[in-house]
Amino acid sequence: MPDNSLKIKNIVIVGFLIFLAVLMAYSVFWGPVKKYVDSLYLSRTINVSAEGKVEVSPDMANISFSVVTEGTDTQKIYADNTSKMNSAIEFVKSKGIEEKDIKTTQYNLSPKYEYDEETRKSFISGYTLTQTVSVKVRELAKVAEVIEGLSPLGINQIGNISFTVEDQEQYLAEARNEAFAKAKAKAETMAAVNGVKLGRVMNFSEYQASYYGYKGEALGLGGGDAVLPAPQIQPGTQEVTIQVNITYALD
Repeated sequence: MPDNSLKIKNIVIVGFLIFLAVLMAYSVFWGPVKKYVDSLYLSRTINVSAEGKVEVSPDMANISFSVVTEGTDTQKIYADNTSKMNSAIEFVKSKGIEEKDIKTTQYNLSPKYEYDEETRKSFISGYTLTQTVSVKVRELAKVAEVIEGLSPLGINQIGNISFTVEDQEQYLAEARNEAFAKAKAKAETMAAVNGVKLGRVMNFSEYQASYYGYKGEALGLGGGDAVLPAPQIQPGTQEVTIQVNITYALD
């Protein structure tokens, strides 16, 4: 009996040692082996890209306008410029545009230099004050009306008229769905042609193309009391575009 107990004990010890050896071998060798196997698996992939595009009608306009005043007396320049811009802002508000949608984007006084040939020196001959305000017009029917009414109030520069979509998220979602559907169909076609099957998605990404609204050029209006005819402002349509990229594993 003692001999049998000793044999059993030795067998248990040997089995335990074998288990430890296997466990150590697994921990030492399986990591690199798994990485190698995974690298082979990842090499069997297909990468596709596609674009989704949605055409939308703008629902908001951005208008930038300025008062540019020149002279030699800075106090007079300030007073004249401020009076004209304040009148323009009050006019804009009278058209139902809220204060939150009116923003001063520039207020700059700069000297004008001239060169004296006799003394061969530059000197300040006057000053130019430029005050610029940007306005969001949420009712597109009022855009032409706003532009028409600015010039008689002393606004002598209007520029960067642009049209945009205030909430793009719903259109981005539509473009995204279209892009991913196109990418999947493209991958399935490529896989079928080459006699393989698509596996799971390994990676994906998206890129939103730059979104540009229609922009108009700066218009020098000259100010004064002349009443200009209302311009025909056409917002047209614009595109919201998303590009996607998907990597599939191949079964």
